[in-house]
Amino acid sequence: MHRHLTQSLATAITLLVLLSGSVAHADEAPFLKSLSGNWSGKGTVKVRVNAPTINVTCRFRSDTSTNSLALGGKCTSLAIFSRVISANLKANGGRYSGSYVGAGTGTAGLGGQRSGDTINLGITWAKEVNGDRKAQMTIEKIGSSGMRLTTIDTDSKTGKPVITSRIELRRN
Repeated sequence: MHRHLTQSLATAITLLVLLSGSVAHADEAPFLKSLSGNWSGKGTVKVRVNAPTINVTCRFRSDTSTNSLALGGKCTSLAIFSRVISANLKANGGRYSGSYVGAGTGTAGLGGQRSGDTINLGITWAKEVNGDRKAQMTIEKIGSSGMRLTTIDTDSKTGKPVITSRIELRRN
């Protein structure tokens, strides 16, 4: 009797753990779906923390599934600046991991979590950028048809954070 009770309890605990993981995993699906579609907008980019700010126009396509986000597009500024940008994320519960291309240094690693309508990510650059290989990125849902992409790096000379890109997008 005691052995049967122990096995039943272990089975119940295993099911609870699996179900709680599925619920947390499923909770990301509506948020990710809200970021799906075609986006366009304007923003600013600094190639390095001490470089001048460049005004850019951007177009992105975002494809999502229940646990992933693939965001890709291009930002341009007349003939001065043109860069293909992409982020690919996988969600596991509220945790996100993936890759980012856009700084011109190769594929960077991303990792972080969602808080409300914002995915907060740490960036690990493929090569040193602005004196180190670390920065921050946020992907923020703004209302029902807006999204803001922001990257923040640290000025190695002053130790202060510098917004290196901020792009305001609207769903087309």
